[in-house]
Amino acid sequence: MDRPEWLTLSAPDEQALNRMKHLLERGHLHTVCESADCPNIGECFANRTCTFMILGNTCTRNCRFCAVIHGRPEQVNPDEPQAVALTARQLGLRHVVVTSVTRDDLPDGGAGQFTATIKAVRQVLPETTVEVLIPDFRGQEDALLQVMEAGPEVVNHNVETVPRLYRTVRPQAIYSRSIELLARVHNYGKGLLAKSGLMLGLGETVDEVVQVMEDLREAGCDIVTLGQYLSPSAHHHPVIEFIHPDTFQMLEDTGYKMGFLQVSAGPLVRSSYHAGEVFSTMKGRTRKGGQQCG
Repeated sequence: MDRPEWLTLSAPDEQALNRMKHLLERGHLHTVCESADCPNIGECFANRTCTFMILGNTCTRNCRFCAVIHGRPEQVNPDEPQAVALTARQLGLRHVVVTSVTRDDLPDGGAGQFTATIKAVRQVLPETTVEVLIPDFRGQEDALLQVMEAGPEVVNHNVETVPRLYRTVRPQAIYSRSIELLARVHNYGKGLLAKSGLMLGLGETVDEVVQVMEDLREAGCDIVTLGQYLSPSAHHHPVIEFIHPDTFQMLEDTGYKMGFLQVSAGPLVRSSYHAGEVFSTMKGRTRKGGQQCG
């Protein structure tokens, strides 16, 4: 299926890409930008921003939409948290975004490494805000609590798609477990923001997307992102539909009417795309019940 004109991307600045890659290689670091074949990598690397991916670059799960390598993961690197913090300082980041592969092989699912990374960033960059994009930790409440107690400003956990498609594209995940995780983030309080996202074009209907958005709002999710699914290869789940920008705009408008504090919807929107700018615009906004963000 040919990509429509609204998904045309300009060629990335190769020098900017190489500079960023060299900096990350020096710290032995991975980014989801590279590992997940993000279409925005050229723009983000040119602006010296990225989403750090901790716990290696090999995932224990094998979702049919994802470009990240599946297999036996490497050992946890104890130097990784400090390397993330120092690289973030070199980049001059004011909002640090950290994600990971899913590590079902670890007793805590990798929560300890998230915690260590948040603390390292806090020590090196005390004025910087932190956003984490976490796996489901197999539903372990103590693992999630450990991450939240480390004090990030935003906890993101993507539901990725509608429940009907989980068995096809995300068979090792459970939709209700992800919704429960986001509800726990919301109930934690302390100004912590809950965030989630979906890919569109996997074969879902608009009504199903709206229902997921309603589920997210009921769980207390503050921020939602909606973007176009782009298949990484012929071996992955195919693109069933390219969603028109007008549909994304309609869903964005619908999300604000539901009460989301921030809705980012568009063909090239990704979970962490312009995450720092999104967080900055939300400071001082008030949730229902009078609690302020940020």
